[in-house]
Amino acid sequence: MLSGMAKKTAQDDPLAPVTLAVGQEDLLLDRAVREVVAAARAADADTDVRDLTPDQLQPGTLAELTSPSLFSERKVVVVRNAQDLSADTIKDVKAYLGAPAEEITLVLLHAGAAKGKGLLDAARKVGAREVACPKMTKPADRLAFVRSEFRALGRSATPEACQALVDSIGSDLRELASAVSQLTADVEGTIDEAVVGRYYTGRAEASSFTVADRAVEGRAAEALEALRWSLSTGVAPVMITSALAQGVRAIGKLSSARGGRPADLARELGMPPWKIDRVRQQMRGWTPDGVAVALRAVADADAGVKGGGDDPEYALEKAVVTIARAARSRRG
Repeated sequence: MLSGMAKKTAQDDPLAPVTLAVGQEDLLLDRAVREVVAAARAADADTDVRDLTPDQLQPGTLAELTSPSLFSERKVVVVRNAQDLSADTIKDVKAYLGAPAEEITLVLLHAGAAKGKGLLDAARKVGAREVACPKMTKPADRLAFVRSEFRALGRSATPEACQALVDSIGSDLRELASAVSQLTADVEGTIDEAVVGRYYTGRAEASSFTVADRAVEGRAAEALEALRWSLSTGVAPVMITSALAQGVRAIGKLSSARGGRPADLARELGMPPWKIDRVRQQMRGWTPDGVAVALRAVADADAGVKGGGDDPEYALEKAVVTIARAARSRRG
């Protein structure tokens, strides 16, 4: 079922001739497509689905895909990133919008910005069914999204539980949606803050710091195992980069600090005394160059996790291996 966050027009038939999904939130765009495909397959199990990128939709391709066939099969044609279509292909699509084919549902995914606006306007002019898929940048939007996810699954969660989920998981809608479905599958009755805390908050912090501790100790295999476990249990990648950054910075701080008793160093560096003892043990293989390399690896991973790369998991794995290698730089 499409999330309540995706606002829809009054004419809300997923099998309308044209659906326009507008925005840059991948989870909502994918759901808009899934909803149309599910409705088409419910009407005809043999529906043919074509999912195309702009470079696959050349001038003439749409006419080919939508020309009547002998078997008049139902078809769903999905066009991703429609704002990037070539000018000639946009002409084709506009012409098609004026006279859509029977038994065919066209789904246009459009970023909603100025690029390709003519196509957006043309689709709206012919009364395309529209699904809003905005990027959720504000915590309040993510909170509303979490609430709507629980509602869509027919479950109730306290406002504090929804807030705790957003706080502990972060901004990734896929991770938030997956956490909601995990909680509703595992927990009976109203979901409250204590349940979320048990599942995510403590676990996320504990497992993120396990990844960081193993990495700065130079134990790459164990760090990677802890990383995969953390990600599979729904820990937000951003929490792991944060723990890695703290782990490496603590080593940098302590290695450049003057010697002294843990209590004095704790005051000077703003760390609890037990942490000073632990970081001293972890420092053994580190060199100043190693710290610089590790900090760069953390910065790269942070950029990868926050949208600079396609694969947050790969960005984190690469950082963990680099940090573990840097931890052994003194040993050669």
